Amino acid sequence: MSTSKQLLIVDDDQEIRELLNEYLTRAGFQVLMAAEGNEMRQQLAQHSPDLIILDIMMPGDDGFTLCQQIRRDSQVPIIMLTAASDEADRVIGLELGADDYIAKPFSPRELQARIKALLRRAEFRQPEKEKEPSRRLRFAEWTLDTLSHQLTHEDGSLLDLSGSDFVLLNMFLQQPGQVLDRDTISDATRGRESLPMERGIDVQISRLRQKLGDNGKSPRIIKTIRGSGYMLIAEVHELP
Repeated sequence: MSTSKQLLIVDDDQEIRELLNEYLTRAGFQVLMAAEGNEMRQQLAQHSPDLIILDIMMPGDDGFTLCQQIRRDSQVPIIMLTAASDEADRVIGLELGADDYIAKPFSPRELQARIKALLRRAEFRQPEKEKEPSRRLRFAEWTLDTLSHQLTHEDGSLLDLSGSDFVLLNMFLQQPGQVLDRDTISDATRGRESLPMERGIDVQISRLRQKLGDNGKSPRIIKTIRGSGYMLIAEVHELP
């Protein structure tokens, strides 16, 4: 993976911004910085970063609001910085479209590993999008365009998927009827195995179900296999 990737750090703590800037620049990344939402929007108007590191607690628009704003126009990978003890923040961030999170205080080395994992995943998908022919997969009342990452409902409404949501759904569609465990899902969507007692994967599944209009208690598309993982139960058809 090229180390010339561009990162945007959004955090109101100047000490953290400068620490990460120094560390990640030494690691070979190009680093942009913003202290709050307006500066972030200015940076995004001028640059197209490959990944955004986004703090939650900031003056003005908080990280949740900024994550939502980013997801309206972009599927750029997002790592959220959360309080160490606040699981609710991590869950909300994932529900809003963040790809991963890391709790403060954190090791810059661990953050760099998370960054590289997400960038590898994004880079791995890019050649496939360029080379594979246009393909549409039909399941339940939905059709997924694997090139544009766009979902089309049978009523004609369109839905753009975030990076991790697309990876998750496409993985299910490629393996219908097969049980996917949490480690497999986490490795594919976040570049690492799930941690003990981590709820991130369950949140991602719940978010995807909500977008698909699927009910976990009486599922038509994704079924929970207790103690094992999740399975796509809808039939999948390739369309020309």
